[in-house]
Amino acid sequence: MSFKEDVADLAKRAISAQAVAQTEEATKNAIVLPFLRVLGFDVFDPTQIIPEYVADIGLKKGEKIDYACKIGDRIEYLVEAKSVSTNLRDAQYSQLFRYFHTCDTNIGILTNGLHIWFFTDLDAPNKMDASPFFKFDLLSYDENDLKELEKFHKSNFSIENIQAAASSLKYLRGAMNFIESQWANPDEEFVRFIAREFYEGKLTGAVVSDLKPIVRRAFDDLFRQRAKHKIDVAFDSGPEEEIPAVSDSKIETTPEEMQGFMIVRAIAAEVAPVSRITLRDAQSYCAILFDDNNRKPVARMHFNGKTKFLSVFGPDKEASRFDIEDIDGIFVAREAIRTVVGFYMQNQ
Repeated sequence: MSFKEDVADLAKRAISAQAVAQTEEATKNAIVLPFLRVLGFDVFDPTQIIPEYVADIGLKKGEKIDYACKIGDRIEYLVEAKSVSTNLRDAQYSQLFRYFHTCDTNIGILTNGLHIWFFTDLDAPNKMDASPFFKFDLLSYDENDLKELEKFHKSNFSIENIQAAASSLKYLRGAMNFIESQWANPDEEFVRFIAREFYEGKLTGAVVSDLKPIVRRAFDDLFRQRAKHKIDVAFDSGPEEEIPAVSDSKIETTPEEMQGFMIVRAIAAEVAPVSRITLRDAQSYCAILFDDNNRKPVARMHFNGKTKFLSVFGPDKEASRFDIEDIDGIFVAREAIRTVVGFYMQNQ
């Protein structure tokens, strides 16, 4: 199988194991060892995988790290595993931190089987960074994530390439976090920075305060335009696919409903794989579901009446109504769509 197929198979295994592999040992056997196998290691070869690796540190004697992964004669990865029920944000990984320095390794890996965090020493040589430079989520990943993960495959290993990518990912993550925070609530300094490009008057406090909602709206409109452009390109690319006839002639998915579905999909893709957002048409409305499961509704498009509106469901299955004048009005419901899809991703 290809690397992509191996990861997809591992993801299925992880979903199945999620409900039963509650202890650390069960998680290691059910998911972590298969993950190392996906990275090209023979998990039964002690020259490649050393379980319960011991490297005494100062006064700390007999401490063990779950796995040391060797490539050639050198330990390149240290792996600390937690139970599948552990939230990695709350996990203690002091052993991984200490061993990273002592073993002169390059990559530290912290995982609960579902989420895999990769650490290196970008901030100070031989000292593991406090934050991971790359996070891989087996339950939610895209092609870019796969490309990054494949760099850690034993046959592809190059610490120079990984560290170069780590540096880029670190700064990319920082830039994305900054942009997202300014998008949600631009601060005075950022508004002044933007306003200098188009406002000719004096940027007093009152002017900056008035410009703040305009800058926020500019972010929203830019996102809408870019998403709409991608949707238009998708509709215009290639020959039109023939849609099979529906047995009930009263049910017809209109081009407007398809465009609406593509917009909801584009928004949902911020928090989930786009393939998990599906369409199911009905006579009075057009339903958008998570995993094509009617018990996991995302939204319903009511476009057949005089008043067009979108119903977006919350985690409690209560629907919120958004009246819209045209397709672009769907973007008003962006946060509600992200919230419900994110809820389904976290509660699978």
